[in-house]
Amino acid sequence: MTMARDLPHFHLRNLGQPRPFQAKGGGGSKRPSDVPNRAAHAQALLQAIDALPDIPAAELPGVYLEVRSRVDERLKKDSLDASGLMLLRIEDAPVPGGAEERATVFATAKGIEKLRKKVEQFRTEDTPDREKDGEIVPGRPKNADLVQSVAAITEAGLRALWRSPSGKFPAADVATVWEVWLEPRMTEAFVAAAPNYGVIAGADRLEFPEDIVVIVQADRNQLAQAVRRLGGVRALAAPTITADFFDGLPVDEQAQWVDELAGRTTYTDNPDSGYVTLLDTGVSRAHPLIQPALSVDDRHAANPAWGLEDVKGHGTEMGGLALFGDLTPKLHQANPVSVVNRLESVKLLPDAGMNPHHLLGAMTRQAINTVELVGHRRRTFTMTTTTGEDTPHDGAPTSWSTEVDQLAAGVSGNIKHQRLILVSAGNTDNFTFGAGNYLDRCDHEDNEIESPAQAWNVVSVGAFTEKTVLPNGEPAQALAPFGDLSPASRTASWSSHWPNKPDVVLEGGNWALSAMPPPMRHGWLSLLSTHHNYPVRSFTFTFDTSAATALAAKDVTELWSDYPTLWPETVRGLYVSSARWTQQMRAHLPAQPNKGHYTPLFQRYGYGVPDMARARRSASNALTLIVEDTITPYGISEKTGGDVHNEMKLFALPWPVEALRALGNADVTLRVALSSFIAPNPSEASRGVRYRYASHNLRFQLNRAGENEAQFLARISKAAEQPDGPANDEDDLWDYGSNRRHVGSLHIDQLTCKASDLARRNLLAVHPVTGWWKSKKLLAEGLPSVRYALIVEIDAGELEAELYAEVQTAVEALIVAKAVIQV
Repeated sequence: MTMARDLPHFHLRNLGQPRPFQAKGGGGSKRPSDVPNRAAHAQALLQAIDALPDIPAAELPGVYLEVRSRVDERLKKDSLDASGLMLLRIEDAPVPGGAEERATVFATAKGIEKLRKKVEQFRTEDTPDREKDGEIVPGRPKNADLVQSVAAITEAGLRALWRSPSGKFPAADVATVWEVWLEPRMTEAFVAAAPNYGVIAGADRLEFPEDIVVIVQADRNQLAQAVRRLGGVRALAAPTITADFFDGLPVDEQAQWVDELAGRTTYTDNPDSGYVTLLDTGVSRAHPLIQPALSVDDRHAANPAWGLEDVKGHGTEMGGLALFGDLTPKLHQANPVSVVNRLESVKLLPDAGMNPHHLLGAMTRQAINTVELVGHRRRTFTMTTTTGEDTPHDGAPTSWSTEVDQLAAGVSGNIKHQRLILVSAGNTDNFTFGAGNYLDRCDHEDNEIESPAQAWNVVSVGAFTEKTVLPNGEPAQALAPFGDLSPASRTASWSSHWPNKPDVVLEGGNWALSAMPPPMRHGWLSLLSTHHNYPVRSFTFTFDTSAATALAAKDVTELWSDYPTLWPETVRGLYVSSARWTQQMRAHLPAQPNKGHYTPLFQRYGYGVPDMARARRSASNALTLIVEDTITPYGISEKTGGDVHNEMKLFALPWPVEALRALGNADVTLRVALSSFIAPNPSEASRGVRYRYASHNLRFQLNRAGENEAQFLARISKAAEQPDGPANDEDDLWDYGSNRRHVGSLHIDQLTCKASDLARRNLLAVHPVTGWWKSKKLLAEGLPSVRYALIVEIDAGELEAELYAEVQTAVEALIVAKAVIQV
């Protein structure tokens, strides 16, 4: 697969505004009254138009206009919503002597020229005389109804786009949260480019027939510049609808909202659809939003003696999120909703009490065995339960995490096949938080990620948040800033050696901090999902890393349905590699970070927030190559009879050489992910040695600019034999380096270099280093092969490049060579 200005808050100009003209006939006339001086009025408007920014010269998509009527006149609305002009908003405003209409219009260069032409025609041309009731009626100035209704034209400010009460307009120079209403076709371009102006867009979308609403954080000046330079904005507002609104409704009104959403939701009827398999407290089928996606026969229990109903409610919350995501935007919007995932439920937790610690691994295996009796399906196993009884483990394997690793690798369970498993990172205790920086508490070793989320082969999910809006007058503030770690999310206490965890973070809600600790959960800062006790209640708040994991399961299952032939290892790598740190997360880095500065980011956020658009597609200036292959990592030397590294895979990548050379010294980014499932060995002797826990360990290497194949192979051979040797020169080019990259069973790194240099770096090798399979005794029984997925992404950012097109023609000619690196 190839993927590959008041717009600050002030008026920039208030030019050419003529003195308002009094209407001769009073308000309510169908036709604007004649102005006292036709030529002077036209000249004033032309001066105002000429004072507007030169759209082509300033490279603007257009200009936002504020058009004001004459006092007690009505604007000719249809003429302000014509070709090149888009009427966005119109309202009445009191002024001395009466009232005026104020219209906000987005005008392209073509629209401005048409407007100028209409005013010129008004000044110099008349319509033909006409006969009426036997008399000749003199012609009027052309476009009189439009031009005579207009008193002033200025470039609009942010307030001209504001649709909420004026008292809620944000204060100057204070970063705040806005609703931005966008043209659907302009949404993705706006969201992608907005960070260049300091405007950070959240992940949630509200979809309406003619608008898409995104939540952004910015101050007025930042947003003004983005609106002016990018266009596509139809309105601005204060965020109003939160989970608290729907959860607080009376029972009958909640049911009405459920019926309305169900009426515009379609569910997949494809028998080959992907399944989110929830290992939780069970899922209730009574809820109308869940029932179409959960068959009666798809509810199970790890213990046959347990009932199938969800008594505790947690599993039903997760089910709603896995199908719809956060229900708040889905309920608020009006567009059709498509649910493409199906559900399976396996009750993993008893209705009363907890599973004994020593049975956690066995119960997980039994749950998976039970559901797999149904037959083969494309399943995303999702487990949002963890244990603190193994704490502190400092990243080392436990019995539960090891069994989960075995299940993912396919060496455990009744069916021996690889499985895609998601596990939550575990939650902090808000009563342990004081008044200091909440991140210091989250980073404390007491809040290390709970078992089994340290497992190598799983996708471990932590939580971040974009929920920072509280009601006006609330005597509290959101604890976490927009785009940072959710206070509920645990972090890794280890800095190296064991895998980078969590892998990704998704929305998990926020806490509200008042004058006295501890911080508390708040409905405005929560997600909304399905209640298990329908129809008594329809909705419930949900939050923390459990909610984040359910959201990840929704994403992963949808991604896998897009590419149903991909291996679980590949889907894991593709999803995690799509993640990026938010601007707020990166704000914790110094201006010129070195590799060590990234450690806290990995410990809190993993690789960041996944981007489904990036995981799903390639644009012309970005592409992703995916290779699925097998390797036999170890063998027995014919010369010495000892165990050796057996095989390496060398790829001559189909680089878009001409496109890269054309970019010359411009920077491009290369990102590589290598994903493989290891078979674990948790023996005591292996607990402190990563090479003895993993059956095999794979690495990737890229040749340097000017390094030929022979030189490259010689360097790799040395690196394979000294995996913990001194860092080589290549590490200086990678952002994260070997300490971050060479851990666990998912390896991701990126480098930025000149495009012309990347054109010469087309050799990528996958090779083994030692693992517990590298044993003469074991190898004498056979040479095991393993699967791996290699994901390579090139991104030219804002540069104009046709990377995808060139690679598409060459991808079938991808050459894979094998080399023996025995010593």
